[in-house]
Amino acid sequence: MKQVVLDALNKQINREMYSSNLYLSMSAYYASINLSGFAKWMEIQAAEEMMHAMKFYHFLLQRGGKPIIGAIAEPPAVWDSPVKAFEDAYHHETLVTGWIYDCVAIARSENDYATENLLQWFVNEQVEEEATALEIVEKLKLANNNPQIILMMDAQLGQRATAPVSAGATT
Repeated sequence: MKQVVLDALNKQINREMYSSNLYLSMSAYYASINLSGFAKWMEIQAAEEMMHAMKFYHFLLQRGGKPIIGAIAEPPAVWDSPVKAFEDAYHHETLVTGWIYDCVAIARSENDYATENLLQWFVNEQVEEEATALEIVEKLKLANNNPQIILMMDAQLGQRATAPVSAGATT
């Protein structure tokens, strides 16, 4: 694996770990305002993001690369409202999509077909991630701070099942 690809994937590992911390922080925020369903949804999202980091981690090991775990920035801890937190989640997912696309471009420029194949899974995943976050944002905006609707959404989001273990994670 060429160094430029290794560097890009190591950077993405750390970005995925930041994403996990961001969503765990959002989970704590929602729990602090007694929206346990929102908190559960974000906690599961945090676990999913860590699974993404581990997918890159194991891929690097399989390819003979060395994963480098860098410092992870501290995420925000408070948001102005439930909708603002989800808006931030959606905007963060659009950033992640751009980062994944950057990794694809690097893999393509280096003719690294194995890495490009791995990244296609993430390209598809990002379509789902953005769509889900945007749908929740739009519903929260429609709710217009109506407590009954927020509580109904809280109950619905609390039904989210734990993310399945990645088939690509091997040791």
